[in-house]
Amino acid sequence: MRLMIAGGGGFRVPLVYRALASGAFAGLVSELVLFDVDPARLSAIRAVLRAMPESGGGAAGGPTSAPNAGAKAPAVHTTTSLPEALAGTDLVFAAIRPGGTAGRINDERVAQDLGLLGQETTGAGGISYALRTIPEMLHLARQMQEFCPDAWLINFTNPAGMVTEALLPVLGRRVIGICDSAGGLVHRAARAAGLPLPEGTLDGVGYYGLNHLGWLYRLESGGRDLLPGLLSDTAALGTFEEGRLFPQPFLKDLGALPNEYLYYYYQRDGAVAAMRSMAVTRGESIHHQQAELYPRLASAGADAFTLWDAARRSREEGYLAEARTHGEQRDEDDLAGGGYERVALAVMRALAGAGDAQLILNTPNTLASGPGGATAPGSTTPEPALPGLPADAVVEVPCTVTPDGAVPLPQSAPGPEQLTLLQRVKEVERLTVRAATHGDRAAAVNAFSRHPLVDSPALGAQLMAGYEHAFPSLLELWRG
Repeated sequence: MRLMIAGGGGFRVPLVYRALASGAFAGLVSELVLFDVDPARLSAIRAVLRAMPESGGGAAGGPTSAPNAGAKAPAVHTTTSLPEALAGTDLVFAAIRPGGTAGRINDERVAQDLGLLGQETTGAGGISYALRTIPEMLHLARQMQEFCPDAWLINFTNPAGMVTEALLPVLGRRVIGICDSAGGLVHRAARAAGLPLPEGTLDGVGYYGLNHLGWLYRLESGGRDLLPGLLSDTAALGTFEEGRLFPQPFLKDLGALPNEYLYYYYQRDGAVAAMRSMAVTRGESIHHQQAELYPRLASAGADAFTLWDAARRSREEGYLAEARTHGEQRDEDDLAGGGYERVALAVMRALAGAGDAQLILNTPNTLASGPGGATAPGSTTPEPALPGLPADAVVEVPCTVTPDGAVPLPQSAPGPEQLTLLQRVKEVERLTVRAATHGDRAAAVNAFSRHPLVDSPALGAQLMAGYEHAFPSLLELWRG
């Protein structure tokens, strides 16, 4: 299989390569093509792959360098030509960031300067990020139609739900959105409840939501739901990150475990205050780190992997720092890496026919693939997997992945408050997709205004003006 990574100079690409060259995914990919618009970033990441210890996945560039007996590490090629990267490709993995980390700074700062949450995927920052990213991803999808029309696209580009929904008119079911946040929550909660889940199965798990906005509501074993007991156990909740983010009485009353990004909704004022008290934003911290790191990686030789891994660990330690107090540290398992690339490769493995897998994914809200989807008896309307949201909307729910794609599994109806929030945010997502796809500025202003973390037409207009000043490319988008 030939795999192309769009955003091949990205910081986390070595995690993908490490997984491809060892363990369950070894031998799945024979050729790995790294595409990026920045040749310097490609050179830096290539240096990291060459320096990677064989115990961590083999050195890049040679078909016989993998550590597993009989397995082969994929041959690695780099290019700045998108047609060259796509030609002959079986599967595309997209993780791009238009504007780089400098763009992320503006995504966060424009909102924060107006007293709002300054976060890259949630709230105003997520809308700005989507407005800049969706046009680039649509270009990628159309180029795929020309150069590799049968290829699948696994999308990790954020905001993953909105980007995936925007690509459906071009790629249909051949695009699948991924995120490691929901799956990580489920596995951590299962371990805390004494029910570790095997990789690739979600039997007894109930989870519903949108990307970065979901809840684990059932954790069943032997016909008994273990989640209520976990939510009542303060000690058990304290053993994993999501259990520590929210007060135990709140979780017990809620009857569900929220995705970590719901911290920004349930504890918005505290999150805003914590962010404003920090000397630099998360985006500024990462930007400064990478601006200093990448030139060093390209010339570090045998030390490139060690430099990169130290930077990766430092970056992981800072994740959601605004939610941690009193010197609390992230769990060692979270710092080890190995989240999103496992999800991506598990999807790839199932698509390649190496065995079905159950994963939480971003996919259209219909219970079956095919022209009409599933329908209720006597109805011609496709039946949604997540009740209360449109059947053609992209949602984040457990799915079964086969060589034919991802099929969502039926979920229970959310409670009234959860459903209201989901419907409101989905409205915002669809306004954002319309704005980015059709150059509709009014839809963009409405998206900012309607988001629950903004909820103000006046602030929506100010945000739009601020982002247009920060990103002149938005003015070009409105002009078509």
